[in-house]
This record gives sequence, C-alpha cells and structure tokens, in this order.
Amino acid sequence: MQSTIARNYAEALLALAAKEDARDLYGALIGALADLVGRDEVFKRFLEAPQVSGAKKNEVFGKALGGHAPALFVRFLQKMVTNGRQMLLDAVATEYNNLRDAEEGRVHARVTVSRAMSDADRDALAESLTKAIGKTVVPHLHVNPAILGGVIVRVGDTVMDGSVRRRLSVLKAGMNR
Repeated sequence: MQSTIARNYAEALLALAAKEDARDLYGALIGALADLVGRDEVFKRFLEAPQVSGAKKNEVFGKALGGHAPALFVRFLQKMVTNGRQMLLDAVATEYNNLRDAEEGRVHARVTVSRAMSDADRDALAESLTKAIGKTVVPHLHVNPAILGGVIVRVGDTVMDGSVRRRLSVLKAGMNR
C-alpha cells in the first residue's frame, strides 16, 4: 500500500513538474530531500516526531526551501506533511525517477564485469545494450573478479550472463555427459 501511495504522490509531482517544465529540478529536489532523510538522523527524527505539529513542520519547510525551490514544489511537500506522508519522501523520489525513466524510454542495468572499465568502454557497452534492448540503457557497473571475464547484465528480471565463468561451467557440464 505504501508503494501505491508513493506512486500517486510521484505522479502528482511529475504533473506539477511538467506544468512548470522543471522535471529535472523537481527530481533533484525530491531526491535531495530523500537523501537528507536517509543520512541526517536529526532531520529524520524531526519529520517522524508526533509532538511536532504538521503546521510547524510546514513552517520549517517553507522557511528552509523558500527562495531555493519553486513555490509549487514547496506546497506539494507541505501537502505531504499535512497528510502525514513525509516519511514517504524516499519512496516518492524512487517512484518519481521510475516514472521519468519510463517517460523517456530509459532502463537501468546492473552490469557485472571482471575488472574496471574505462569511460570509453562503458560508453560502448551502454550503446551496445541500448541497441540490443531497444531502450536507452544506463549501466551501473560492479566489479567482480570471480566471473573471470565477460559481462553479466541484469535489467529488471532479465539476466544475460556472458561471463567466462558461466561459459566454462556449460563446457564442463557438456564434457561430463
């Protein structure tokens, strides 16, 4: 249920961002707030505290963000607080990014390689994956020497394993028959 609520807020935020032609700015703002909740315990406790009224929290947001964020964004945030949904900031930020990715035909891929790649190699890999998948691929590289070589790509639930380790395992299984 929390994810549905977060998605609804993210959809509303995206509509507001589109209205102001500020999708990137709104994404950066909601992401920064979600990050702040995750790393600043004092801020998180402030948001969670039932003894601090929603009106007081809204006042603090208004003063802190006034002049630094669009008024429409601040009002959106204050509406979340009024509805007692301020602890969903991280989930709203995630859903907002998911909606933007879908809107722009972009997917994120977890790519495991055996050694670090140069920027040129990473760009070439992203281009190859983009052609293969048919959507813009944003690779998130992870190094794992245990795969020996090649690459393992995970996009959502789909795994493409082109690692040397897997190929050796298939070869070994074929020889044991």
